[in-house]
Amino acid sequence: MSKCLVIGSSVCDCFIYTDRLPTREADVQIKAQKMQIGGCAFNVAATLKGLGADFDFLSPVGQGVYGDFVAQELTKQQLPVMRVDGDNGCCYCFIEADGERSFLSYHGVEYRFQPAWLDSYDLASYSYLYLCGLEVEEPTGEALVDSLANFSGKIVFCPGPRVDKIASKRCQKLLSYQPILHLNEQEAYLMSGENELQLAIERLYSWTQSLVIVTLGADGVIAYNGTWLRVSQEKVPVCDTLGAGDSHAAGFLAGVLSGKNLHQSLVFANQVAGEVVQVTGCLLESKTYQKLRRLKTYV
Repeated sequence: MSKCLVIGSSVCDCFIYTDRLPTREADVQIKAQKMQIGGCAFNVAATLKGLGADFDFLSPVGQGVYGDFVAQELTKQQLPVMRVDGDNGCCYCFIEADGERSFLSYHGVEYRFQPAWLDSYDLASYSYLYLCGLEVEEPTGEALVDSLANFSGKIVFCPGPRVDKIASKRCQKLLSYQPILHLNEQEAYLMSGENELQLAIERLYSWTQSLVIVTLGADGVIAYNGTWLRVSQEKVPVCDTLGAGDSHAAGFLAGVLSGKNLHQSLVFANQVAGEVVQVTGCLLESKTYQKLRRLKTYV
């Protein structure tokens, strides 16, 4: 079994449930609220752990109320806690009645990469490395991209909905490393500049000459690496879509780390994401992870 390094943020997610997003100057009552640990990298790491994958997690934790909360929750999840100076951020997640979500984020030190954080990691020991666009977007993202220039494994890059905010030269340099791109349909349009899915995927592939994976929600996933592959998604009841993309990326990684081929890994990724959209947030119960681990054996 090969190993993955997950680099990125762990934050406090403040979930705010409402029938619909309010208009400007509106005054509405929300249905419920709660705090939960989140962040794209945390979601991936927690899912990989639940699925029994071999990985390391590099996620700095800042100070303050949110940092203390994140540190406590990482300890509960038996994930490493690396405290650093500076405030930890948070994300306000507005979840509407149909399960769709909108984010208001405050980025703290957890997004501000320092090259020294990699000193205790032997990059040569990892076959895969997970990276999110939010960390690359920050001014320190340039140092992060430069630090991965000699990585000999495969980067799985999830650009996210703010890919257009990443400095062009920095993005081009990262794409020159030939990463696997994992993104949703809207992100594919935004990143490629195309408005038709096949053209968008083909343009992304022309930049990386590497696998492009585009999630399509209830319609499954489509992948292209010179050959097209479409994998359907079983219909499931949706509670919310928080962490669906992160869990799909983690499911894919868990598949390839265990030696599954592309089709098998995408089938498994769909199964993982299908479980996550049925619960609030991205964390699953241990019995669900156990079920998924058994499924991974047979896909």
